[in-house]
Amino acid sequence: MDEEHWMIKLQKVFYPLLAVIGIPSNIVAFLILWQRNCMISKSSTYYLMAISAADTLVLILIVIIELVLRFYIPEPFWARDPWCTIRDVFNYGAYNASVWLVVTFTVERFIAIRNFKLKTKLCTTRCAIIVITLTFVLSYLLAIPYFWSNHSQVRQISNNVSETLDILYVCVYKQNISQLFVHGLVWFQTILDYIIPFIIIFTLNGLTLRLIVRSNKVHHSCEVKGTDNSASSLHFRAQKRKSVVLLVTVSMSFVLLCAIRLVTQLILRIAYYDIDRGDYSQTINVVADIGSMINMTSLAINMHLYACTQTKFRKELLYCVNAVLCSCKRCKHPHTDSPTAIYQL
Repeated sequence: MDEEHWMIKLQKVFYPLLAVIGIPSNIVAFLILWQRNCMISKSSTYYLMAISAADTLVLILIVIIELVLRFYIPEPFWARDPWCTIRDVFNYGAYNASVWLVVTFTVERFIAIRNFKLKTKLCTTRCAIIVITLTFVLSYLLAIPYFWSNHSQVRQISNNVSETLDILYVCVYKQNISQLFVHGLVWFQTILDYIIPFIIIFTLNGLTLRLIVRSNKVHHSCEVKGTDNSASSLHFRAQKRKSVVLLVTVSMSFVLLCAIRLVTQLILRIAYYDIDRGDYSQTINVVADIGSMINMTSLAINMHLYACTQTKFRKELLYCVNAVLCSCKRCKHPHTDSPTAIYQL
């Protein structure tokens, strides 16, 4: 019996651990943003809540149901129709939403920082809800073509224990499907989820940082002349700085964690399209799966990013942890002098 490759062993441990850490983290972040005032604008709060929800959905659909089950169950339920035909519609729809919510959040924060007039019109709760809803709807609509790509197929697999052939169902691309359709679908997904988002995020973050540098030079010049020391001006600059930190942290962490997957996917699409992805003697397969693991990590770290960059969120998170630890008694809220009920999530 052949020994499992170390890459398979690593994934068997990594993906369940990622789900165990990521799903509770996203849920806690969602509930804190929903119930507590974290000194973040209402529109940004809605975007961050939507990102947490979308990331949780991806962790459930792709990490748990597909990746984890694939390693531990010989024939997962989605290997048979009708689940096989709709599996990728749900998976890619959820991932599209996760990616493009980061993009729309980047655009919304760029507008808020760049243009005050547009901010009052576009960076509102109503606009945020509309954009988030449209993002989810369009994400799943763009994933519908996958309905015609997969089908359930019977395969005979050797059983080394009983030396017989086991009949199992697998979910694979349809044999009679047009290669042009498959290539178009794969390239469309790569462009939609990686290339276009990367261009938008890098461009807007670059323009934002350029604007901040120029603004700091102007404020420094005013401070030297003694004309910009008012409390309101200092408060505005502090709020703007926090907004920029949140924007750059969320968007650039997404880009950096997805970079390896983007590069490996492009290599696979161009030079190794017909390669057996289960053959780990090929270095590109090992690197590609490591890229996928790092990519999936971006779905589980947002709560920790908020805690590192937002003081108010960090205080609320610590209070939440303390409330859970002392759930058998009444706890005193750290921001008031009177006892309050235990933090209800």
